[in-house]
Amino acid sequence: MGTMILPLDAASPQAGAEVFEQILGASSGLVLLQSDDCPGLLEQFRSIARHTGQAVYLWQPDTGLGSMRDAHVRVPDCQRLGNALRFMQQSLHFGVYVLVGLELPLSAMDDTLLRQLARMPQGHLRRVVLVNAPPALADHLGTLAVHLHSDDSSPRRLRLRDGRWLL
Repeated sequence: MGTMILPLDAASPQAGAEVFEQILGASSGLVLLQSDDCPGLLEQFRSIARHTGQAVYLWQPDTGLGSMRDAHVRVPDCQRLGNALRFMQQSLHFGVYVLVGLELPLSAMDDTLLRQLARMPQGHLRRVVLVNAPPALADHLGTLAVHLHSDDSSPRRLRLRDGRWLL
């Protein structure tokens, strides 16, 4: 799977919506997203969650898993990455799960859970988005994940790569 370059401008909610649409349309349940403006990206996702009612969650090592739509709503027992990944895997509902601050090394169980989430059947619209994942993890996951990059300085031209048009 190739890397898609998507424009992201902190002042433009449409840019965040475009990135979000690319996440929803990803061919894998696992998306690796590189962003030069992580706080701006998270704020745009929070705004999308509030305005659309989408189930968007944020996991961070210091706060665990919580709703981006309702800031005060935390998912119990999901402070540790493994517990949060199991929750994501077992959920029967639509959800976009944004993970920020992943650190290596991952446990063998966490690695297995990420790989299983990447291979979830297409009928389950669930996306796990690793924002600014360590390069070694991105290389390790390889083609299991869709690689996206939000970059406001990139030209918006379509390119043909491996038989697919990419931004």
